Amino acid sequence: MDRTELHAIAERELASRAPVRIHCCMAAGCQATGAAELRSRLDTALAEAGLAGRAEVVPVGCLSLCGHGPLVSIVPDGPLYASVRPDDAPAIVAALQGAPCAVRQVDRNAPFFARQRPVVLRASGSFDPERIEEYIAVGGYQALATVLHDLSPAEVIEQITRSGLRGRGGAGYPTGLKWATVAKSAAPPGDGPRKFVVCNGDEGDPGAFMDRSILESNPHLVLEGMAIAAYAVGASQGYLYVRGEYPLAIQRLTKAISQARKYGLLGAQIFESGFDFRVEIRVGAGAFVCGEETALIASIEGRRGQPRPRPPYPAESGLWGCPTLINNVETFANVAPIIQHGPEWFAAIGTATSKGTKVFALTGNVRNTGLIEVPMGMTLREIVEELGGGTPDGSPVKAVQTGGPSGGCIPAARFDTPVDYESLAAAGSIMGSGGMVVMDATTNMVEIARYYMEFCRDESCGKCIPCRVGTVQMHRLLSGIASGHGSAADLAQLEQLSQLLRETSLCGLGQSAPNPVLSTLHYFRDEYEACLAASKDPG
Repeated sequence: MDRTELHAIAERELASRAPVRIHCCMAAGCQATGAAELRSRLDTALAEAGLAGRAEVVPVGCLSLCGHGPLVSIVPDGPLYASVRPDDAPAIVAALQGAPCAVRQVDRNAPFFARQRPVVLRASGSFDPERIEEYIAVGGYQALATVLHDLSPAEVIEQITRSGLRGRGGAGYPTGLKWATVAKSAAPPGDGPRKFVVCNGDEGDPGAFMDRSILESNPHLVLEGMAIAAYAVGASQGYLYVRGEYPLAIQRLTKAISQARKYGLLGAQIFESGFDFRVEIRVGAGAFVCGEETALIASIEGRRGQPRPRPPYPAESGLWGCPTLINNVETFANVAPIIQHGPEWFAAIGTATSKGTKVFALTGNVRNTGLIEVPMGMTLREIVEELGGGTPDGSPVKAVQTGGPSGGCIPAARFDTPVDYESLAAAGSIMGSGGMVVMDATTNMVEIARYYMEFCRDESCGKCIPCRVGTVQMHRLLSGIASGHGSAADLAQLEQLSQLLRETSLCGLGQSAPNPVLSTLHYFRDEYEACLAASKDPG
């Protein structure tokens, strides 16, 4: 495979396409609401209408408005249909010939679409993710070709550093700095791969589906980013760690890896260079703690997924004691666009310290549930009220929870907070991997804190005492307060335990577990006090 062949594949693919394409979303959300049958009925309707060859049905990735699926988009320049039923297929096909169609259409100029700035999701929903030729036709693997032929490893790292890209897994660590650390770390002697690249796809936050959607909709984008990273840091082996609850993502990744190997885009002598890179999938059992780097490494090595003290950090001593680069799905998905368009292009998006865009799963009591990608710095108010459309019944929004179990609840009064790493931290929350749950006035914030603490209690690996015991005790206290059996002493102990977990837990799970509690205590203390006032056991 060389650049000429890559261009030839793209040209053949584009030339073979029918003039009209009916894009039927086949992401997990739409499949759960009947997209597979809808796709079959669309194929049948096309054949019966005699339009085969002039139009074709294409199974595509996520079309963003997940809460209104199944979704069907007519390309080019056609409508986007929402909440489509299999019985609607004949009407949609008839509309291609000018017939009126009563199937619900969505305005593509509405704020939900117009306010987004797709980078990672730019091609999502525009091609069949199970065909590498379609990915190549939208520019796929061009960035990898550029890197291998035109840039040194140091120049690649320099471009990622200049872009300002920070890790999208939650901590926001500068990506270029992490890559540079792995690149300069000495690999131990021995046979086989001595440096590794790992993609962390262990997305476990309640209400989060960003990484899952990226893997389902554009698996090659992640593979290309991993290959570029491997070239930059000197790795020859990669692992994709994906939780077992994502069978569609695993299926598509497996197919994507096989196709990339067939075309010589993974494996040995990629693009006729001296660069070798192989990728394998590791399926996790669904332990939330395996989102932590050292626990993830233990799991890949076949051990129980538990964290270890750091240092040494994985960049110096990771998989089997070798330097290991670990980034999450969205981080790797940003790499090829940065190489294609340049670091200055990416750095011009977002804020001074939080560059680029961020993908969020917008869920909860909100009209437009789905996947969004917005520039860093957009306010919570813009996201919730404009893109999200507010609550379904028009009632006021009470709060939004960002960052999953490790994040916090931000009240409506603070909705002018920009969505960037520093601003969310100052408001008592975190960016996290991108979960964003909207809550209306009926939400009990004490119950919300209890729910997230129950999650952290159940997901604690049990290795360190503060997390193993502290989450149990905090959940007990929250349950007592919420059920009307709490006391002022319980509230004081809850705050003390929160600080204890933050300061003494071994890993990020325990250290951040108190965040939902502390943020609700800060902004919604009156709800805790109301529970105490009604308590049957005042003290």
